[in-house]
Amino acid sequence: MATPLQQQVHLTLIDPTQRTDPNIIRLAIVMAGKGGKLYCLDQSKPLNEIVEEVCTDYSINTSVATEYALQYAEGEKYITEENRKDLTNGDMLKLTESPNKSALDIYNKLQSSVPDDIRLALIRLSTASTDLTFAQDFISNHGIELLVKMVEEGSQNGEPLSLTLKSFIELMDHNVISWDSLSANYVKKIASFVNRSSGLDFQVTERALNILESSILNSTKLYNVIANEITFHNMTQHLENVQNPGIQQNCLALMNALCLKAPEDRKKRFEEALSARNIRVVIMEKIIRSQNIGTEMTHQLYVFQQLTFNLLEKRRMTPIDTSSVKHREFIEELRSHAFGHDMDSTRGPANDYKRLGFQNAEHPIKDFMEVPPGLLALECTTHFANVHNEDYTRVVLENCSRADEHECPFARSSIALTKMLCEILRVGESPNETGAEYYPMFFSCDNSFEEFFCQCIKLFNKTWREMRASLEDFPKVMTVVQDQIKRALKVKEQYKPTTMENYWNKLQHFNYSEILKLRHQERDNKEEGTSQARPVVDLRNQIKPDMIDLIKQQRLRFLVEGTMFNRYNQRGRAQDRFWFCRLSPNHKMIHHGDIESHQSPPSYETLTNKIAVADIQEVQTGKDCQHVRNVRVDGSLAFSILHHPDHHLDFIARTQEIFDMWTDGLNVLLGKPMFSKQKEADLEALLGMEMKIRLLDMVNIPIPAAAPIIPPPPTDYNFYYEQI
Repeated sequence: MATPLQQQVHLTLIDPTQRTDPNIIRLAIVMAGKGGKLYCLDQSKPLNEIVEEVCTDYSINTSVATEYALQYAEGEKYITEENRKDLTNGDMLKLTESPNKSALDIYNKLQSSVPDDIRLALIRLSTASTDLTFAQDFISNHGIELLVKMVEEGSQNGEPLSLTLKSFIELMDHNVISWDSLSANYVKKIASFVNRSSGLDFQVTERALNILESSILNSTKLYNVIANEITFHNMTQHLENVQNPGIQQNCLALMNALCLKAPEDRKKRFEEALSARNIRVVIMEKIIRSQNIGTEMTHQLYVFQQLTFNLLEKRRMTPIDTSSVKHREFIEELRSHAFGHDMDSTRGPANDYKRLGFQNAEHPIKDFMEVPPGLLALECTTHFANVHNEDYTRVVLENCSRADEHECPFARSSIALTKMLCEILRVGESPNETGAEYYPMFFSCDNSFEEFFCQCIKLFNKTWREMRASLEDFPKVMTVVQDQIKRALKVKEQYKPTTMENYWNKLQHFNYSEILKLRHQERDNKEEGTSQARPVVDLRNQIKPDMIDLIKQQRLRFLVEGTMFNRYNQRGRAQDRFWFCRLSPNHKMIHHGDIESHQSPPSYETLTNKIAVADIQEVQTGKDCQHVRNVRVDGSLAFSILHHPDHHLDFIARTQEIFDMWTDGLNVLLGKPMFSKQKEADLEALLGMEMKIRLLDMVNIPIPAAAPIIPPPPTDYNFYYEQI
C-alpha cells in the first residue's frame, strides 16, 4: 500500500534522452500541503540551482530560495554538496525550510516566554539535531550555549528538561565543538540530577548519566569535576532500577568510564569501589538475573568485569619479598594447614615443603619469585588453604599417598595455574571496543578470581589422577587443564554458569576421557579427506563443487535473514545506535535502515533504504575502505559496498564470523569466488562429512595410492566366453 507521501506524487514525463545520462537521478520531491512530482536531478548542477528550480516548480519566489533546502522525506537528513552523491534512483525528497532558517526559528522560540512554544521547539530540536548540517547551523548560532544556560538556570523540568538533554547529546555527538568547552557549573548541574534519589523523570536521569560518561571519555579537564560530584554509592540506586534498563546501562557505563580514565591519585578510590561487595551484588541480582541483557549492556558488563580483573595486575607483577615476615607466614600456613600434627619434625620443614611440591624445599619462598604471577600466586594458594581447607588437605594428602613418580607437585602447579588463568582472562589488558564476553559467576562471590583458582586447582589434581601423570607429563597436564577450563567457559549464553559451584559442575563434563574424545573428533574432522590416495583426492575434487554451492546458498540465506550493525562516529562505536541490513528473498535488492537495539529483525517495508544488487560495482574490505580512516576502530572487520559512481554503503562487523558471512555472500551475488577463512573451514567440514558418508562401505578396505595398471590389449579378439 502506498504511503501518504507516495499518494501525493503526480506523474510527469521524463525526457527519454536523459535515461542514459549517469548524472541524472530520477526521484520524487514533495512539499507539505502542495503534493509532489517526479524530478530528474542533474548531479552536474550546483545544489542551490536545483533548489531554485524546485522552488520555481512550486511557485516560490526565487528571491527566498535560500530559505529552502532538500531533505530526505523520511528522517531529518538534509541534502548537501557532500552527501548528494548518495542519492539513488527512486529516492523521495521533500522541499523544506533550510537548516539555518530552521535553527534560527528554534533558537528564537526557545527564548519565548510561552512554555508551550518552548516545549514544541524542544520537540523539533530533539529530532532535527540528529542531522549534521542542522547541528552546525544551530551551534554556530550559539544554540549549545542557550541549552546549557537553560539547564544551569533550572528553568525546565520533566519532559522539557528531558528533551533539552536529548538535544544536547545529539548535538555534541557530531563533534562540532569540544566537550572541554562545557563549564564546570553545567557539569555539576547534570551531576545533581544523577545524585537525586527521587522526583525526577527517568529519561532525565538516563540522559544525565549519558552526558557525564561522554564528558569523561571526551574531555581532558572535566574528569575531576565529575569525580568530585559523583560517587559509586550514589550511583548504586540507579543500578537497582530494574524498571528502566537504560538507566542501569548508562549508570554502569559511567562507572566504567570513571575507572578507565581515573588519574593515578584517584585510582585507589575507584579500585576499592570496583571490588565493593554491594555493587557486585546489585549487578548480579538486579541486572544479570533480572533481565534479558542487550548488546550494549553485555559490553558494559564485559568492561566492568575486565576492569575488575585488572585489579589483579599489580599483585601479578609484584615479586615476593623474601624478607617479608607476612609472606613467610603465608608459606608456613600452607605447611601447617596441610599436615597439622603430622608435620615431619625429625627431618625438618624441608621434607614437608618437598611433599607440598616446592622445587626449592630449603627456601620455598623463592618458588614464588617468578613474575608473573608473582604475589598473586601465593595469595591464591593461601586462599585455597584457608577458605577451602578440607579440599586443600584432601588434595595435598592424595598427592602424598601416590608413588613418588606419580606425585603431583601442588606448589608448582599452583604457580603455573595462576599464570595460566591470568592469560585466559586477559588480566592486565585494556577492554576493547567490541568485547562482549562476561562470565556471571565472577559477579556471584567475593574474591572471585581466588575462588576461580580453587575450582581449577581441584580440576588440575583430578586431571593429573585421571591421566596417571608423572613429573615429565606436567606440561601435557597443563595443556589438558587449559583446554578443560576454556571449554567450560566457552558455552552458549543461556548455559553460562552463574556460580562457582555451577562452574565446577560444568568442569565435570570435560574430564580427561571426554577431552580425548573431543580432540579425536576435531582431529578427525580436520584430517578427513587429507589422505593422499589418488581415488580419495579424485572423489574430493568431484564433490567439492557441490559443497561450495551449499556454502553459497547458506551465505545468501544469512544475508536474507539480515544482521544488526553498530553505528560509528569519529570517537568509535556509538552507544545504542544500530542499523539493520538484509537481502531481499529474490536476491535483487539490499534493504537497510536504522533500528532500536531491542527491536526484532525488521520487515523489508520498514527498511526504507535500498540498493539494487545489479548496481553493485565492487566490495572493498579492510583498510581499503574509506570510512575506516575516519573512525577509531579496528579496520580488519570493515567492508563497503560500492554502487553507482562514488556511492558506498559502509559496514563494520561486530565479529569475524559476521564479516566473513557478509563478504562471502556479497561476492556470491557478484559472481565472484569466496575468500574468507570461514568459507575454507566450512568447506573442510562439509567435505569431511560427505567423505565419511561416501566411504562408509570402504571401512577396513585398503585404498590403493594409485589406480591399478591396465594390461595391454590382446593381439586379436578372436575369442568368446562360453558362460556369461
